[in-house]
Amino acid sequence: MITIIAAAGENNELGKENDLVWHLPDDFKRFKQLTTGHFIIMGRKTFESFPKPLPNRTHIVITRNSDYQKEGIVVVSNMDEALLLAKNDEQPFIIGGGEIYKLGMSVASKIELTRVHGTFEADTYFPEINEAMWDLVHEEFHPKDERHQFAFTYQTYQKKNF
Repeated sequence: MITIIAAAGENNELGKENDLVWHLPDDFKRFKQLTTGHFIIMGRKTFESFPKPLPNRTHIVITRNSDYQKEGIVVVSNMDEALLLAKNDEQPFIIGGGEIYKLGMSVASKIELTRVHGTFEADTYFPEINEAMWDLVHEEFHPKDERHQFAFTYQTYQKKNF
């Protein structure tokens, strides 16, 4: 089961200048809990937004630059190669950014989306979720509090006819 995992604002905003536009500690904790022990597939810019590779995950970085190399990652040139490398993982995760999410929509069977309740200035966006293709199967609201500047809702989507 290939899963897309993302946090996006009300207008599908993902980030600006290769960074998130909010800080939600509980969402980071959930991301870590869901992705630990799995393959995580991302674009080069997403990888470069991390201070270092995330522990206990296999990083697959999709880039057009065939010379790109960094310690702790596997480099591929397209989504098909990434999925082939992750084929023995029962749930690889596609973690961004915007272009990689677009590619992932056709191959994923599940979306774990954190919908951040706000609108933000952004230059990267999550693709529109086509309700004819996806069912919202679970929602869990998290209010704004002293640690979270914005309220948010965890949403789980399952691809129809999967």
